[in-house]
Amino acid sequence: MAKSSFSHRLQKSFEPVALAMSGKRWFPLYAIVNHRGRSSGKAYRTPIAVVPTRGRGRILIGLPWGRQTNWARNVVAAGGVDLTWKGRTVHTTSPRIIDAVEATALAKAPFRPVVKRMPGAIVLREQPEV
Repeated sequence: MAKSSFSHRLQKSFEPVALAMSGKRWFPLYAIVNHRGRSSGKAYRTPIAVVPTRGRGRILIGLPWGRQTNWARNVVAAGGVDLTWKGRTVHTTSPRIIDAVEATALAKAPFRPVVKRMPGAIVLREQPEV
């Protein structure tokens, strides 16, 4: 699914606002994915919306722009990522890009209709703090 130029411009214009709100304790819906480019090694900070899941220890992130989203592919290639979420750093492992059916089954009931309409999602395991 290719991004339209309008949706790409909308995403880019909202990104500074999303980055400013993401990762804060008082705004738990948004987190920041701190990842590196697969080829470039460049560090990136990408704001994302976390979808509440039915189980503990799993983090679900919808991929409204498609399963080929660069940040998601970077996370899978790295085998995990650190998120800035709820005012703290969360270490994750075992990232998998999944389809909408599996993502819908993992999401809490109020979020399922939204997740079902996305082309995919990424699910990660939260690494317990030591």
